[in-house]
Amino acid sequence: MSSVVLQQQTATASPQTRPSLAYNPALDGLRAVAIVLVILSHAHAPLFDGAFYGVDVFFVLSGFLISTLLLIELEGTGRLHYWRFCRRRLFRLTPALALFLGTYCLLAPSIWPGLDDVYQDALVSLLYLADYGIAFFDSPGTLLHMWSLSVEEHFYLLWPLTLALLVRWTAPGRRWRPIAALLLLAWAWRVLWVLRGQQFYEIFFRFDTRATGLLMGALLAALVREQPAWFIALRVRLSHGMWFVLAVPLLMAQTWDDMNVLAWGITVVECATVIVLMAVLQRRGTAYEALSAPALVWLGRMSYGIYLWHYPIVRLLRADQPWPVTVLLGLALSSALAALSYYTVERWALRWRDGTRRPTRPAQPALSAD
Repeated sequence: MSSVVLQQQTATASPQTRPSLAYNPALDGLRAVAIVLVILSHAHAPLFDGAFYGVDVFFVLSGFLISTLLLIELEGTGRLHYWRFCRRRLFRLTPALALFLGTYCLLAPSIWPGLDDVYQDALVSLLYLADYGIAFFDSPGTLLHMWSLSVEEHFYLLWPLTLALLVRWTAPGRRWRPIAALLLLAWAWRVLWVLRGQQFYEIFFRFDTRATGLLMGALLAALVREQPAWFIALRVRLSHGMWFVLAVPLLMAQTWDDMNVLAWGITVVECATVIVLMAVLQRRGTAYEALSAPALVWLGRMSYGIYLWHYPIVRLLRADQPWPVTVLLGLALSSALAALSYYTVERWALRWRDGTRRPTRPAQPALSAD
């Protein structure tokens, strides 16, 4: 753990303090790329049928950041403040979600008079049950994008305790191994359902079949902390791996219902995201400079709110507008509403969370997409 990257990226935790991460603007830039891909997908932009992969970028990033914070705490204090972790997640994510759902319940009946499941969809979303609700009960139908928030919430509830057990049962320096085993099992579990012929949407939306991205990020977090020899050698040759990232644009041609998405496409995007993360964690180079552009950084900070607001807006616009207008206007309106939420309700919630009177930026900005 003598890496300069680690010295810049992490801070130790004492029993009196919570773990924190040094801010890296390129991570927000990566969030911005992910949210733009998601909007392109929902706007039905041509040549971007596979832009739904943006959610997988969010998953890997969330798994990495959450696992890094948990590992700092577990290694620094020898224990895990599980309820403090859950409380912080609640204050970070739920106020913005409640504001969005409340607004949706007020306006949706007027905008779409034919909808008869507005309140049911909102309740399922608020309870973070949308992933299994969509997969098996077609609910919420009008808030389809809520599935990824449910996937991440299930991860937040289960992963801290799982990781604490892995840390207790595994020797230092080898904790990446059981995480890698879990990742392999999670991938095999998804492929099993593909081979069994289950419907695409029944596999695509569920936590148990979409946990690979979050576990991929968790594996990277453990590797960055532990620095096994093979990982150090891989980092030295990272420039060669950047070519692998160029495979992602080719996957944009994959369409909904293509089972190759589930079998290997998601895995390619997850691996490419890990490579980009490894590059930007060094805080130098082309990828870091590009993703640290101020416009991308701001967009990334707003990405959680943009994700919340964008789907109803894009759904309304795409009915009558061409896709370029839908993308640009949808992004602009979503960003404005996200900023309004961020600088009011979310800042208020963060003050309550941190016990301070002045608004503070969270150590680990949340999404999706965390």
